[in-house]
Amino acid sequence: MAADNLKAGVAFNTHEPFIYRREKVSEDSVAKVAEIVCQTLNQSGVEAALIPLQRSMFNFLRKIKELNVQVVVNLCEGFFGNPQWESNVAAVMEVLHIPFTGNGARTLAVCQDKHQAKAILSSFNLPVAPSQLITSADEIVELRFPMIIKPNSEDASLGVHPESVVYDRTSLAEQIKRVIETYDQPAMVEEFIEGREFNVAILDDGEPKTLPVSEIDFSTMPEGYPHICSYEAKWYSEHLLYQTTKPVCPAKIEPELEARLQTLVINAFKVMGCRDYARVDLRMNDRGELFILEVNPNPDVSLDAGYARALKAAGIDYADFWKLMISNALKRKETDGTANDKR
Repeated sequence: MAADNLKAGVAFNTHEPFIYRREKVSEDSVAKVAEIVCQTLNQSGVEAALIPLQRSMFNFLRKIKELNVQVVVNLCEGFFGNPQWESNVAAVMEVLHIPFTGNGARTLAVCQDKHQAKAILSSFNLPVAPSQLITSADEIVELRFPMIIKPNSEDASLGVHPESVVYDRTSLAEQIKRVIETYDQPAMVEEFIEGREFNVAILDDGEPKTLPVSEIDFSTMPEGYPHICSYEAKWYSEHLLYQTTKPVCPAKIEPELEARLQTLVINAFKVMGCRDYARVDLRMNDRGELFILEVNPNPDVSLDAGYARALKAAGIDYADFWKLMISNALKRKETDGTANDKR
């Protein structure tokens, strides 16, 4: 079935106002992205309709049926205010053989568990920073300073702020306690890799390929702030840290480094069972050693975000990208492989 002769549903999770989070800008942005994607598809000849996922999975599925949707563009990043249920949305569609774009439930679940994902990457001899999963501020951390503390199962830099990078035991305990109490989950404590930061988008058009490398330019960041992409740097456009962490895409790097980055991210994409699209974040220390920070199987796809920036740098039209993703989903349906990853 051609993409121009079907109806697509653009699915997104709505923000639950009764659930308090310090960081809600990233959650609120999902609906805006869905509107842009829906508008893009309609303007390009693909009939598309918005399908919000609110408090009822039954209503969500009923809407898909009522609209006679043949494929779902899955932008859901959680369910009922819980980001950890992101993979459950994909799992329901897999069980019901509803074709959808993006990664499958297994990959979404594994990648969101940072500690587990790092263990898988490491088992395939892919470089990751040393880390520990900590459930109490009283636990002994056997890592070298500086360290960075993150919630283990969040994305979009939730829980990552300038103070997340620590240089002494007192600050370490404070940040571990903050993460555990605020996000009700273990803290992932990681040796902080000081140096350059890159991210590489991957596009799967039958065989995964890398899009132009992006590097974060920390050169204008004020003194006293760690060189990281904190929540403030990603989501608050008026914030000083947003304005001083500009992405450069394509990155101005030598071919040898570019080739190393490309090899690493393609291997990570395959190891984690990814399909369709993803983004891999990496850092490089002063010795030129590369470390994978994380594999993001559901990156921000808004027009001003990194993935769309990489598409533009590669000369790929935004609408054509979504048509390709829809085509991929329909091919999986034809081979009865909706629920299968490529691992």
